[in-house]
Amino acid sequence: MTILENGRPSPPVSLSLYPSTPKLFRLLCACTASQTEHCIDSKMAKTRLACLLTLLSTHCYFSALAVVLRTNNDSPWTNEFDKIELSCLIESISTTSPRIEWKKITNEGPSYVYFHERIVGDLEHRAEIREPATLLITNATRLDTAKYRCEVTAVDDQKSFDEIVIDLVVRVKPMVPKCSVPKSVPFGKSAELSCVEEEGFPKSQYQWFKNREEVPQDSKTSFNFINSSYSLSTETGTLKFIAVRKEDAGEYFCRAKNDAGHSECPSQQMEVYDIDVVGIALGVLVVVVVLLCITVGICCAYKRGFFSSQKQTGNNYKVPAKGDGVDYVRTEDEGDFRHKSSFVI
Repeated sequence: MTILENGRPSPPVSLSLYPSTPKLFRLLCACTASQTEHCIDSKMAKTRLACLLTLLSTHCYFSALAVVLRTNNDSPWTNEFDKIELSCLIESISTTSPRIEWKKITNEGPSYVYFHERIVGDLEHRAEIREPATLLITNATRLDTAKYRCEVTAVDDQKSFDEIVIDLVVRVKPMVPKCSVPKSVPFGKSAELSCVEEEGFPKSQYQWFKNREEVPQDSKTSFNFINSSYSLSTETGTLKFIAVRKEDAGEYFCRAKNDAGHSECPSQQMEVYDIDVVGIALGVLVVVVVLLCITVGICCAYKRGFFSSQKQTGNNYKVPAKGDGVDYVRTEDEGDFRHKSSFVI
């Protein structure tokens, strides 16, 4: 806009000189094409007042500078062993050498990550600072999952301190899950297949496959499983058959997955066999008959004396009873006994 002063036109005032002019200045100096004639015909006092207000507002704006931070992403994530950038951008500041600090916030409390212009703690040798205050982690691990706080102190600014908090998540691919599949199950009986994986982050979700085809949560949605009766939990990895059928036999394996990837256990065969009721009954009957025969044989042996503890022989010799006052002695010449002393009357 050109303003007449002392009969001579003055050079136009460029708004680009004030890239951050406050709203008051923009309202005072924003004259549309329809208002140009009115501004030219204004009195010199009003013109000078407008310029004075412009200078005052510009001065107040620059004198009220404060340190202001922002981030491009306050909830970043990365996969384990990849790099991740925690952006901490200084939007406005007048201090030439502000103090910059990074802290890691866990349940145990805050700990320094960047202090006295160097990386410390768990991230030492695994992180660096990119100007002006962005933290770059070059090799993230699952232990780096936490909240991080960027703090900037500018002593020459009217508002000398500001901070931002960034919530970092390091995702971990699941390990090979541990699967349990019964080798054989009787027809009509229940069966349970389990799948467990505890390393993945976020927590793994589970899928079961039979003969390379995914087992749906609702058996009615698939023609191949419409006759099966089971319950499937994607949270716990358990597949429970209420009553197995011949069609349920096959090769089963489990897959654990999360946002970082997935892993599978080797496939295992499950067989379904019929229960031979007649064969089981005949087997029990044979065992009962055998036990009965053994019992009868033992009783007969006892009755016939085969288990007596004493045995009779025909050559047992019994010593004759001695009479009163008579001793019997065998001599070599006599073939029988003789008296050793006379009878006592």
